[in-house]
Formats: sequence, C-alpha cells, structure tokens
Amino acid sequence: MRLLSAIVAVSFCLPAFGQETPAATEFQYPLAVVARPDGVVFVADLNLPGIWKVENGQKSIYFQASKKFRTPLNRIRCLAIDHQGKLLAGDSATREVFRFDDAGQPQPLTKGWIGIPMAIAVAPDGTIYTADLELHRIWKMPAEGSESPTEFAVINSPRGLTLDAEGNLWVLSTSSKDGQIQKVSPDGKVESLIKDHPFNLPHNIVRMDDGTFFVTDNYEHCVWHVSADGKSEKFVVGSPLDRPVGLCRNGAGLLVADPHIKTIFSLGTDKSLTVLMNSPVPAPAAPAATPAAAPAAPK
Repeated sequence: MRLLSAIVAVSFCLPAFGQETPAATEFQYPLAVVARPDGVVFVADLNLPGIWKVENGQKSIYFQASKKFRTPLNRIRCLAIDHQGKLLAGDSATREVFRFDDAGQPQPLTKGWIGIPMAIAVAPDGTIYTADLELHRIWKMPAEGSESPTEFAVINSPRGLTLDAEGNLWVLSTSSKDGQIQKVSPDGKVESLIKDHPFNLPHNIVRMDDGTFFVTDNYEHCVWHVSADGKSEKFVVGSPLDRPVGLCRNGAGLLVADPHIKTIFSLGTDKSLTVLMNSPVPAPAAPAATPAAAPAAPK
C-alpha cells in the first residue's frame, strides 16, 4: 500500500509521459545583460538556465539550456557582443566561452580551458579576453577561439572587464591586494587605478568615452561612479535598486541587471532609473502562526 501511495504521489508531481516541462515565461535570476547597437538586449539567466532576448518591449527565450549539470550554459555567468555582432556567453558548468552561430546555437571556443568565466571583453579586431574567477587569470584568445588561450594577466578575484579605445583592458577585482580596479596595457603591463578597496562586493565594470567608470556593487545596493583619476562615489543607491549585478553600455546610458528583484533597469547619466523589463517577485511566505500555549495542568 505504501508503494502504491508513493507512485500515485509522484505521478502528480511529474509531467505526463511524452510531455515536456512548460517553458518559463518570466525571469528566474537575470544576472548579466548586454545590448547590441540595434537595441536588442540579451539577458543571462542563471536559474532558467539560459538566455532571454528583449526586443520591442517583449522578452522571449533565446536559448534554453539543460538543467543537467555540465551541459552547455547550465551555469551561465556572463555575456558579450563580439566584433561582428555575435553573442558570446561564459559558462562555469562546462568551463567554456561560447559563440552563438547564425542558427542560434552555442559553439565552444576553447576545450574547457576556463574555470569560472565571470566577464568577457572583445577588442575591435575580435580578440577575446575572459576573466577567470577560479584560476585568478585573464585569458586572451583570437576571435576564432583557441584550445588553450594565452595567459594575459594574473589578478586575484577578477569579476569585471572593460576595454578603452587605446586597447587597455580594465579589470575589476573583488579583493586583489593591488586594488579593485587595475589597468592592463596591450603588452600585459599591470598598474592600479584604485589601490584600495572602496567597493563591498563589486560585480561588473563599464568604461565610458570620457574615461570614467561605473561599477555595480551587490552588497552596497548601488552603482558607483569612478572618475578617470580613480575617485569613487555612489552614483545611484537603494530603491528601486536592490542588489545590482549585471552592467553594460546601452547607447549613452547603461543597463543594470538586478537578479534579486528580477529586473533590468535603464540607467541614464542624469541618474534616472527606469524599468526596461521585469518579472513578478513572489511575496515572502507569511510566518507560521505560533500555536497557543497549552493550559497548565491543574495541581
């Protein structure tokens, strides 16, 4: 009888034979964002797992990864657009960087060389730089990929990457003893812009045309502004932001991904924050009622 009851219980929890689990229609944990020049936005969703496409005010699933671990993009971490407008994605489940082909399928660029790819930056000639949080390395490879990318720099806890017009790579670090923003010249020379640690838990960095930077800080609930000479101040902080993580340029402004409230914000240089796309966040469960104390036993 117990076996029969267990079988019946499980049958209510599983889809009928031949049926697939319905596709998600809402963000699950959108932690990275990137925008193409034509306005199309891609969002990496860690718990989907996969990638959303946002176009003309509508979102749709661009790529649905498998929920089976060690399959492509099962633990997607970062996105970038390459020099030809193709989408790149970093995945820690397969230790890989993928490029999406014309059919919308991810093609690996290494042979599982990269440990935890947290950020990708692409130079105008197609050179790809990847921040590896596990191995504390910045890897460099040509546009077509490489079975064994070149070690470009050794920087502890690299999380964000951004390039400037001179080909310098700017690296955002969580806890490097040499500071939280470091510049790596094209010949691999490393120097610090910010030598101390003003950020609490920084995730991504973007460099603007005027030489200033923006940094998302999950623990400080803010986006920082950093001057060209390294002075940092909070640019926008608190509500409506919760715990911002993803960051990218979008025209003259920025896009911010806040996974905890399942929202992609558009951030203007005037500090305006507007919602580009979001999903409902379930209300926290009400605490269970405390049972009334039993009356004391009569003496």
